[in-house]
Amino acid sequence: MSRILAEGAVHGVELPFPSFFFGVIAMAVFLLMGWVTWSYRDVANRHEHKSNDSKAHH
Repeated sequence: MSRILAEGAVHGVELPFPSFFFGVIAMAVFLLMGWVTWSYRDVANRHEHKSNDSKAHH
């Protein structure tokens, strides 16, 4: 029984690529999400005639 446990401890889990790249991938995903959010800035003010009409109704 202890031999089986010892063999499992030696092999471990092999990652598909170095662990540094997990951080790089996470940073790239967050930068992409930030860029998408940034691209929607000031969308409401692009149609000034619509925003002026809606202010009069409230």
